[in-house]
This record gives sequence, structure tokens and C-alpha cells, in this order.
Amino acid sequence: MKRLPHLKLKSRMILILGLMALVQTGFIGFFAVHSLQQSLDEQIGQRALDVAKTIAATPQVITAVEHRNSDYLQPLSLTLARETQARFVVIGDREGIRLAHPRPEKIGHSMSDDEGDDNAPALVEGQGYLSKAQGSMGWSMRGKAPIFSTETGAIIGLVSVGYHLDQVEQIIRRYRFTLIGVISASFLLSALIAVWFANHFKRAIFGLEPEQIARLFDEQKATLESVREGIIAINSDGLITTFNRTAVETLGLPEGIELSGRYIGDVLPDSSMLEVLRTGEPQYDEEVWRHGSSIIANRLPLKQGDTITGVVSSFRRKDELAMVSKKLTRIQQYADTLRSQSHEYSNKLHTIAGLIQIGATEEALALIGQESRSHQDLIRLLMDAVPDPILAGCLLGKYNRAREMGLRLSIDPESHMTEIPECLPREHLVSIIGNLIDNALEATWRQAGAGGEISLSMTDLGNDLIFEIEDQGPGISEEAQERIFDKGFSSKQNEGHGYGLHLVKSLLDSLGGTVTWEPVEPHGSRFIVYIPK
Repeated sequence: MKRLPHLKLKSRMILILGLMALVQTGFIGFFAVHSLQQSLDEQIGQRALDVAKTIAATPQVITAVEHRNSDYLQPLSLTLARETQARFVVIGDREGIRLAHPRPEKIGHSMSDDEGDDNAPALVEGQGYLSKAQGSMGWSMRGKAPIFSTETGAIIGLVSVGYHLDQVEQIIRRYRFTLIGVISASFLLSALIAVWFANHFKRAIFGLEPEQIARLFDEQKATLESVREGIIAINSDGLITTFNRTAVETLGLPEGIELSGRYIGDVLPDSSMLEVLRTGEPQYDEEVWRHGSSIIANRLPLKQGDTITGVVSSFRRKDELAMVSKKLTRIQQYADTLRSQSHEYSNKLHTIAGLIQIGATEEALALIGQESRSHQDLIRLLMDAVPDPILAGCLLGKYNRAREMGLRLSIDPESHMTEIPECLPREHLVSIIGNLIDNALEATWRQAGAGGEISLSMTDLGNDLIFEIEDQGPGISEEAQERIFDKGFSSKQNEGHGYGLHLVKSLLDSLGGTVTWEPVEPHGSRFIVYIPK
């Protein structure tokens, strides 16, 4: 069996609103017509009863009934029926025998034979009453009243006044047509409203169908759960609308906790998401502490036009980022070391090859020996003074980089750096020292050219790790002295500079360390780094 296509949102809304209009107006119309019919029946019946009581109390009628004067009552009943717009006026005696009737042939016959109802309430109990029955004149609403003798007060007869129900049916029929028109108009109006609302609603949901929204919601939920970063979103009231399992794990919240609909201040009392919601200013790479772990968080406001509708925050443990950064730092250091060594040894090999070709064998052997001794001395110094492989690798790479530039990186043989705390991030340490050495190399090369020297001294005595990097550069002008650690500031004209010293200052601030500088005679600068153990 071929599956029928799903109705689109607009068609569904037209159908639903139209059916609702049909049902509502149908029920209301049914009860309105029913109530109207009952009301009209009561009104007509009450009118019939009032006319019957009036005729029964007429002295001429009472006298004629006592004398069974049909000749007088017959034309009188016709006249009264015409004047009161009744269908019929029937007058009977104490036994219920007709004394007057619109059809003369019925006179003399019992009213109960074909009147369709019992006359006992009027003839026996002496009470006026209403009845809806089919008699000799068809269906009618009747009012019956007893006729009392003026002398004895006894019941001597009754008067039956009937009104046709055709008028009621006509009125009801007219109302039915009106009701059908109202139902049709309601359906049409509902369809128009459905079209307008569906168009407005679809614009709000970017023209998507409900099934597409449901599918996107499932995809979004799966995507959120697959992301390794914690994600939490709040609305304009500060209530949590979105979160993933990683967020619960990263924040150390109880497993299985339901966060949707809860106030962010109750879940995370010190969260800055409320501040972003209030100011609309994003926050990037903010470090916060949660249950003894450092977390790097980004918080962005959600906006519709100029209105802030919420905030979304993504975060991850710093140790995970540090692990990735550490791996990248090591790879970068190894790459720099290999590149510098490859370039340096390539130059040396070319030189040695040239000396051999011109027959300068002794000079070639001396150069080989000198190169071997130089590297052996450096490696021995690093093994003794800097047992940390990451820092040693960084210094070896910078040494080769200096030689590649025609400069000399001199490491103080009295240096000692063996007590580096385990908690000190090695990637921070090599970034600080590496950036300072790179700046010193560039400054020395610009001022002194090939043959310049950069000095490095290290000590871990006392409570701090102390590094001194001295260059032979042009020094720092008075104008630049207060801005050298500003982000983007550089004395170089070309782009891409001005971030090294700012990064050094930022990393030292996070470690609780400091960096100072002082001029060196005749020219140059000395940077001194203090990192608490």
C-alpha cells in the first residue's frame, strides 16, 4: 500500500482550525436552536393557555355552555380563533362533548376521541394546562382551561385553544440556514487565520516543517553529546535551556541531574553568564576554578537584532588543553631543533667539502674537531645543568638557531636549573624562555649583525627560578619602555610582531612570576624572569 504524503503545516493548520470552527459552531448552533425551539414552544403554549383562560371566564361562554347552545358557541369560536390568530378554538361540555369546533361535523363528538390527549386535568382537577399533541387539526400547541359555573362554581366544560407549530418550524428553519451560514463563515475565517498564522509561524521557524524541526533537534542533541567540550545555554531569564553530558562531567555535577529549566545562579552560583547576559559583552578564554580543576571558558551572548535573548558557554578542562599544547610545543621544539641543526650542518658540510676539494685537509680536520668539541660541550652543559628534556631541547634548538643566523648563544657554565617543580607547565616555561631568546636574537642581529652574542644565565637557588637573557641589540627607547609588554606593540615596522613579550607577560602573570629589564652598556638589554617554585 502506497504511503500517503504528510500534510504540510499550512494544510494541517487549516484543517485543524476549520474542524474546530465546525465543531464549536455546530455545538453552539445545536444548543441555540434547541433552546430557541423550547422557548418558542413555551411562548406559544403560554399564549394558548392565556387565551383559553380568557374565553373560559367570559360570561356569555359560561351561559352558552350551561345551556349547551352550540348555535351561539360555534360562530363565536370561529370569530375568537380568527381574532387571536389561533389555529382553532374548541369548546366542550362537562363530559368533554364538543359544543364548538372549526369543523362542524365534529360537534357532538367527544374531544378525547381524537384530540390526542387527556382532558382530565381540566374537567376533573379544574386546572389549566399545556399540551403538545396531534389531534383532529394536526400537530399543535394547546392551552386548555376549565369553565366554571358562576352560580355553583362547578366545572361545566372546557376551552381548548391551539396554535399551529408550522410557524415555529419556519423560525427554526430560518435559524438553521443562518447557522449554516455562520458555520461556513467561521470555517472560511478559520482557514484565512490558519493561512496567516502558518505563514507567520513558518517565518519564525525559518520555513521548516515540524518533522524537520524534530529531526534537527535530534541532530543537535546528538551533536551536543558528541562534542568533547561542555556546553550550557541560558535564556533571557537566566534559565538553562541547553546542556550536554560533558558539561555535567566537567563541572562535577551529580550524574543524572536535570538542568533544563533551572536558574543558572542556583546551579553555578559564581557563573559569569549572568554578567554577559546583562552587559552583552562576550568573554573569551576565561580561566575559572571548579572543584579543584582549572577550566577555560568562552561565553557569547545570543541576540535577535539588538535584544539579548540568552548566553551560550563552552568550556573545557585546562589540563586537556595543556596536554594538547604540550604535545604541540614538543613537536615545534623538535622541528626547530632539527631544522636548525640540518641547516647548520649543511653549511658546515659544504665548508668541509670545499676545504677537502682545495686540498686544505688539516683545516678541514680542525673544523670537524672544533664542531664536535663545541657540540659536546653544549650537550654536556645541558645534561648537567638542565636535566629537564623539554627545556634542554628548547635551548639546544635556540643555540642552533643562533648559529644559523651567524650569532652565538652563550650559556653561563655556572647555570643550574635542576629543581623545576612538577606542577610548572613546561609549555609555559619554554614559551617564556623561547620568546625572550628569539627577541634577543633578532635585536642582536639588527644591531651587531653576524658575530653578535646573546648570553643566558639560569639559577634555581632560593624560592624562584631565575633566568637572565642579555642581548647586544639597540636597547629600548624611552618611548617604548612603558609599552613593550602591550599586545601588538613592536619597534619593528613589518606586521606579525608585538605579541612575544605580551605572551611572556601573560604567562608569567598566570604563574605568579615577574619579568624586568635593564639596559646594558654600551648597548643592549637584559631581561630577568622570576618564576616562583
